[in-house]
Amino acid sequence: MKKNVIVSLADANYFPLLEELIDSIKSFKESENVAICILDAGLTKEQKKILVKKVDEVKSAEWDIEVPQHKVKEKEWLKSQVSRAFLPKYFPDYAKYLWIDCDAWVNDWNCIELYFKACENGKLGITQTIGPGYKVTSKVNWLVGKLAIIKSQNFKHAMKSNIGYTDARKLAFAPHINIGVFSLEQNSKGWEVWQKNLLKTLKAGNIFGSEGLAINMSVYIDNLETEFLPLNCNWITSNLLPKYDEQKKTFVEPYLPNYKIGIMHLAAGIWKDGKDMRVDKSIQIEIENLDNNKILKSLRYNI
Repeated sequence: MKKNVIVSLADANYFPLLEELIDSIKSFKESENVAICILDAGLTKEQKKILVKKVDEVKSAEWDIEVPQHKVKEKEWLKSQVSRAFLPKYFPDYAKYLWIDCDAWVNDWNCIELYFKACENGKLGITQTIGPGYKVTSKVNWLVGKLAIIKSQNFKHAMKSNIGYTDARKLAFAPHINIGVFSLEQNSKGWEVWQKNLLKTLKAGNIFGSEGLAINMSVYIDNLETEFLPLNCNWITSNLLPKYDEQKKTFVEPYLPNYKIGIMHLAAGIWKDGKDMRVDKSIQIEIENLDNNKILKSLRYNI
C-alpha cells in the first residue's frame, strides 16, 4: 500500500493540462511509490476512461461546504475551491497528501520529496509568492501625501469576504501564500483550521479565491505551524519568468545560482496575442537562456 498521495482536480477543459501533470509525475521512477488520485469536477466519460488507466483513484468532487447556487452557475471546477480542504475524506488511505493544481507540472522530483518532508508533525508545507526578483509584493493606491488605499491580494480578498477589519489588517502585507501546491498529513490539525476559515470566507466572499484566503488566515492569524519551502517548489510563471539551461535542457530560476525549477505553475496563465498558453499549447514566449540570449519556449510540459 502506498503511503503518500499526489492529488489534483480538473474539468473537461483542463484535461490536457491534467494529463501533462500526470505524465510529468510518472516520468520519475520514484513516482512508483506514490499514489496519484484525481478529483473529477466535470470530466467527460471518455476522459475518465483514460484517467483510470493512469492513476490510482478518480472520485467526483463535491460541495463539501454548501454554497449558494447563484454563485456556482454550473461551474463545476469551482469545487476545487472547497474540496481540496477535505482531501482525507475523499482518499482516506494515505498518510501524507500533496496537492498540485492541474495547470502545474513537475520538473524535479526533489521538490516532491521536500513537500512530503515539510508536512511532518502536522505542519503545513507550502510556498510564499515572494522571492528574489519580485519587484512588487503588495499594491497600494496613493491618494494624498502619506494616505493610501491598500490593494494587496490578501487584504482585497479579506475585505470582500467580510472577515473583519482587524483580521484583514493582519493579512494586508503578509506575503501571499499560493494554495496551488501544498502538503499536509492526514492527522494534521491544519485540515480543521483551514475548513473553519473556509466556512467564514465562503459566507460572504466570492467562491474563487476563498480557499486561498482561508489558508492565509490559518497561517497568519491562527498561526498554523508551517514549513515554508523555496520559490522553485511552486514557480508561478505569471509572477516571474524562468530562464532555460540549454546544456541541461531544463528550466531554472532567473537569478544566480539558477536553481532548477521544481514545479512549474502556470497560474493566471501566460498570455500572448490574447491567447493563454494553458489553452493553446503551441504558444511560445521569449525568455532568456543562461547566456542571457533570447529564445522562444513554451512553458508547458514536454513541449
